[in-house]
Amino acid sequence: MKIAVCLKQVPTRDWQPRLNDSRTWVREQDATFEMNEPDAYALEEGLRLKEKHGGDVIVCSAGPARVAQVLREALARGADRAIHVESDALSGADAFVVGGALAAAMAGEQFDLVLTGLQSDDQGFGQTGVIIAEKLGLPHATIVMEVQVAAPNVRVKRELEGGWFQWVGMPLPAVLTIQSGINQLRYATLKGIMAAKKKEIRVVKPSAVPAAKLAIASLYVPEKTKKTQLIDGAPAAAAKELVRRLREEARVI
Repeated sequence: MKIAVCLKQVPTRDWQPRLNDSRTWVREQDATFEMNEPDAYALEEGLRLKEKHGGDVIVCSAGPARVAQVLREALARGADRAIHVESDALSGADAFVVGGALAAAMAGEQFDLVLTGLQSDDQGFGQTGVIIAEKLGLPHATIVMEVQVAAPNVRVKRELEGGWFQWVGMPLPAVLTIQSGINQLRYATLKGIMAAKKKEIRVVKPSAVPAAKLAIASLYVPEKTKKTQLIDGAPAAAAKELVRRLREEARVI
């Protein structure tokens, strides 16, 4: 099987966000970056499918030069080669732009399966995988919890609301967005890190980056406030009022 896994580089979770002057995105020059966690589960699933069915895993990412860091990390974990759609204009771009750029770079590869994480930790649109599928003209399934490949078809288990699941079958090639927690992540070994230095990263520079379909008007850091409410009256009546407020106002019960 020839499997593509799309990765995104996002600000690290423990970094305290600082906004840029226009308050439309974070100050990237102050940030530290890491692999998007949902994409890490997609990578792990791709590597497991490769171990079971054979083939290659090619990791793909779009963004500025710094994105090569997560591609090298993926290569160290076991991916065979990488595709880097390199452009500063793709930093912070919306799902339409990123999905289109990745689809254009992958179009000539003829992948059997394309995997992405369910969503990104920074913007969280949950649309990039779906847009890639539409751009490539492939069937797709989202929120995937299990993957069973029996070429020329694939059968997947999707997570629905309320604890329900759905099994869906579709022909290959296909695009799947992987739910976090589907598997146990592996870490790069010293041998893998050394081997990654010799693996290919093909750089693709798009001739033009289209205008985004979505624009962030403004960002702000939530303010922490404290507000104490005292409920007067007899204990029984106060308890009843507390339960009512928790249910109807706070909506925690």
